[in-house]
Amino acid sequence: MNNTKRLIFEAAINVFSNCGYNGATMDDIALRAGVAKGTLYYHFKSKEDIFNFTISEGMNVIKEEIDAVIFVEQNPIEKLKALCKVELNLVYTNRDFFKVVMSQLWGQESRQQELREALHSYIRYFEKFIEPVMSGGFIKKADPSFIAYNIFGTLCSSAVYELINKNKTSIDTTTDELMDYILKGIGT
Repeated sequence: MNNTKRLIFEAAINVFSNCGYNGATMDDIALRAGVAKGTLYYHFKSKEDIFNFTISEGMNVIKEEIDAVIFVEQNPIEKLKALCKVELNLVYTNRDFFKVVMSQLWGQESRQQELREALHSYIRYFEKFIEPVMSGGFIKKADPSFIAYNIFGTLCSSAVYELINKNKTSIDTTTDELMDYILKGIGT
C-alpha cells in the first residue's frame, strides 16, 4: 500500500471508530489523513469504498502478522496458542479497527454484508490451524468451522474483557487462561 493510501487507511479507521460509519464524512477522513479531499476521491469513489478498503486491508495486516509468528511453531497446540496470543495482541494494539469491525457486523447494508464475508474468510483462514490440533488428538474432533468460530468468539470476548478491565492481567496470562478453557472446558 502506498503512503497516501496508508494515511487514508489509518485516518479512516480512526474516524469510523470515533464517529461511527454514519457519522463519518469524507471531509473528516481527508482532514485526519492530512490530504486534500480531491486526493481522497482520486483513490476512493465513496465513503463505503473507503470502508471496504479499510476492512480488507485490516484483515490482510492481521493475517500477515499472524503468519509471521505462527509458522515459527511446529507443535499444533503451540501454533494455536501463538495464534490466540497474536490475535489478542492485535486487538489491543488495533483497538480502533476492532471497534469498527464489531460495530458494523449487524445490519443489511452492502458494507455490512461485505464485512461479514471478510470475517468469514478470516475465520476460514483460522480453521487451518484448528484441523491439525484435532488430528493430533489435542482437542476432540468436531466441525473445524464451528470450532474456529467458537475460538474466534472466545477471543473477542476475552478482548472485550481486557479492554474493559485494563491492566488487570497480561496478554500472556489471558492467553494461558483462554487456552486452558479451550482445551479443558469450563467444567469442574
